[in-house]
Amino acid sequence: MKKILFITTRNPYSGRFSGDVLRSSRIIKLLRAKFNVDIVFLDEKDSKFSNNKGFKSPNLFLKIIYCLLSLIKLQPIQFGLFYSSKFKKYVQKHANNYDLLFFHQIRSVQYFPSNFNGKAILEMGDIYSDNYKQTYNHLKIINPIYYFYFIESFLVRRLEKKSFNLFKRIVLFSKTEIIKIEKKFKSKIAHIPESINNINKIFKYSNKNKKIIFIGNLNYLPNKLACENFIKNIFPKIIKIFPQIEFHIIGNKGKFNKYSLSKSPKIIFIGQKKKIDNHIKGSICGLGNLQIATGVQGKVLTYMSFGLPAVCSERSAVNFGSNVLTYKTEKKLINHIVSLKEEEKISQNYSSKSLKFIKKYLWKNVSKDYIKLIKDSL
Repeated sequence: MKKILFITTRNPYSGRFSGDVLRSSRIIKLLRAKFNVDIVFLDEKDSKFSNNKGFKSPNLFLKIIYCLLSLIKLQPIQFGLFYSSKFKKYVQKHANNYDLLFFHQIRSVQYFPSNFNGKAILEMGDIYSDNYKQTYNHLKIINPIYYFYFIESFLVRRLEKKSFNLFKRIVLFSKTEIIKIEKKFKSKIAHIPESINNINKIFKYSNKNKKIIFIGNLNYLPNKLACENFIKNIFPKIIKIFPQIEFHIIGNKGKFNKYSLSKSPKIIFIGQKKKIDNHIKGSICGLGNLQIATGVQGKVLTYMSFGLPAVCSERSAVNFGSNVLTYKTEKKLINHIVSLKEEEKISQNYSSKSLKFIKKYLWKNVSKDYIKLIKDSL
């Protein structure tokens, strides 16, 4: 049986409700059914199994030092947040014992072993340098975070170019991202979309529905900015039309975001939830109002998997076409929400479109692409 070393910075068994962790755990389970797969990750607590190797995550002081060293080396600053010298030495020592190395997310590229000439795949997912560029363009130059994203966008772009030369195959989620790739590298690209596990038609229209849902980690700046904008500029106008409406945020709220964003008792922070079926009930729509976005938005896929109509900014709607309601202006966003609240025909139409569209993103279908990719690469 062929041997694969799966290299990821976050623990795939942590139970963390985030897209990268959920995706890595799905891929690992799939590959282990057909190949001999060992896993290396940054977390000691789940390394008790012989084919799992976890390494201690650095403390805050070391992370700061490693981030500074990454900057000096002209490497992405985020490398320092996920660096372990023992992790690096382990991969360097054992890499040649495997038929294939599978690197999960671009920050894992720092563990690519020197003088390695074997077969390696990188699941890059999205072109993150574009995301960082969008982010600093949305920040004021007096904001210190502006300079982090400004520098990081160039460092990550440099790493992306290096990665296209380094790896045999690279996975991207969105066809719109693939268009951005230099022609000479396109033969290396494998388009494998994001996925959802199940389709559950939970959403039901009712004129009594009163929740607008936003799914996302508020520690991720584009999510925080999207919620801030909605709460400040949109939500007060909607409440004037429908005083009973509530804004529900599902996901990691962070230590301070709840206080900075709590402008009204109608803004409700749900926190992280593995099952959100009950929160979908009584909803009007899911919100994909990001102004900073690349690739396929996982939150929108989640809304659609429940048959919940999605209202998206132009950037978030790129990969969903006419299956979501798209807006350019704040007025149009408000009009979409009003129509979904008041008009059953429109609401049911977008619910049906969502359920039909989402079928191609089911894991049972997407997983076949991973198996083909691995077999073709070995």
